[in-house]
Amino acid sequence: MNTSFLAAVGSGGVVGFMLGLLGGGGSILATPLLLYVVGVTQPHIAIGTGALAVSVNAFANFASHAIRGHVWWRCAAVFSALGVIGALGGSSLGKAMDGDRLIFLFGILMLVVGVLMLKPRKPVSAECRPIDLKMCLATAAVALAAGVASGFFGIGGGFLIVPGLMLATGMPMINAIGTSLLSVAAFGLATALNYASSGLVDWWLASEFIGGGIVGGIFGMLLAARLSAYKTILNRLFAALIFVAAAYILYRNWGTVMPG
Repeated sequence: MNTSFLAAVGSGGVVGFMLGLLGGGGSILATPLLLYVVGVTQPHIAIGTGALAVSVNAFANFASHAIRGHVWWRCAAVFSALGVIGALGGSSLGKAMDGDRLIFLFGILMLVVGVLMLKPRKPVSAECRPIDLKMCLATAAVALAAGVASGFFGIGGGFLIVPGLMLATGMPMINAIGTSLLSVAAFGLATALNYASSGLVDWWLASEFIGGGIVGGIFGMLLAARLSAYKTILNRLFAALIFVAAAYILYRNWGTVMPG
């Protein structure tokens, strides 16, 4: 058993474990792990491969929420369809950008996500809004923007999609989480296929990464029930991990992006 296989499965396990334990956010570690632990040398291949892994994980979590009745199917379908257009555009822009610059921007994004994870989540009492032109336009705008960001960085984008759905439609958070996962999966798949069309997805590596993610996700979900009382502490620890990873990415790419 070679070290690259262990690194891929182990890294996928870390992402799956974090997703299972925290319910989201863990997928943002996929690209850094592929680059700096697994040893993928091309940033675009890491992003394309990571996007595929994000998509598969999201589909698995979506199925769980769908069984529990947390999904607003009409909103999920419309949001996903519009967002896929944005994801295809965003991933095309990402492919066209220099890889080191793209990863540098990815590091900045990680800092933003880390800050958002540190913000306390207050319970939101949402009221369903009438389905009128204003709501449809707001939903379309949020879907396109979230799709572009997801495709550009090769991430799930749940941290954008969940509040966006709540803002546009007024749906409760649990429904926004369940509904968002179809969009996360669709955006990731669209991004992966766009990158694959340019030969920028390592399919074998993706299968190893996803396999590790499935096992890690099971352990994460089992542990989540026991550590539910410590969710705030876990979020802070994960945010600290994101900050460390972001600092390393910015350090590694600073010289190429900011010469001199």
